[in-house]
Amino acid sequence: MVFGAIPLSIFLAVLVYPFAQGLFLTFTNWNGFKYTKFAGLVNYTTSLKDSHFWTTLGFTLKFVVVSMILVNAVAFGLALLVTAKLKSSNIFRTFFFIPNLIGGVVLGVIWQFIFNTALVSISTKFNIPFFQDSWISDTNKAFWALIIVTVWQSSGYMMIIYITGLISIEQDILEAAKVDGASPLRMLTSIKIPLMAQAFTIALFLTMRGGFMAYDVNLALTGGGPYRTTELISMHIFQEAFAFGHFGTGQAKAVLMFIMVAFAALVQVGVSKRMEVQQ
Repeated sequence: MVFGAIPLSIFLAVLVYPFAQGLFLTFTNWNGFKYTKFAGLVNYTTSLKDSHFWTTLGFTLKFVVVSMILVNAVAFGLALLVTAKLKSSNIFRTFFFIPNLIGGVVLGVIWQFIFNTALVSISTKFNIPFFQDSWISDTNKAFWALIIVTVWQSSGYMMIIYITGLISIEQDILEAAKVDGASPLRMLTSIKIPLMAQAFTIALFLTMRGGFMAYDVNLALTGGGPYRTTELISMHIFQEAFAFGHFGTGQAKAVLMFIMVAFAALVQVGVSKRMEVQQ
């Protein structure tokens, strides 16, 4: 009883109480320090009428979908590579996982130098038009700069999840498929992927959550620019509250974001679990 009460009290104090307090403050005219009156749904209606909020949310959804697809595709490919019978597979695992150990701010600064200076200098010297202009300063290419950095950082971590799924497949099943004459591609699509459905569920959920919560790389790499065209929802909420001083609407947008992410997560996990049962 006592051992259960300690973590429960910590959970209530660290998560439940702050969330309930934040939810309550969305119905007040909170200025970051105190509130003087109950404002009802004003903060929510103001947030929903903000066109930039919807623009940012649309950009975030685009970022989440593209990053989910590319991160998991690259991670699964890396997992297949390092689980193959190669002498240097352990070195590859370490090499691919290292980017995940670098902090988002440091990572953003490094890639900012790559996009702004290194690639521009190389392209100018060798007359390669593709990188002669910085991707970060281009309203169209800045999105792909964010995607590249996200894939480079996150693929190594997701690779570990897929490696666990691959090595958990019983070798007897694979050996029986080989004896029956199954090709490597057929084994991949008909045996390995179906038996790894749980790993896909976990990896997709973590990737989606990371996409919605992305902030540090967004801040360090593009800062939301150019012209706030690469501002993800987390940065938008932070800017709303701490840059513009609209704490009430900023908190309301955070609650709206929580509801959207929770709904998307439930749908994704539900669909993935249903596919696990079917397979």
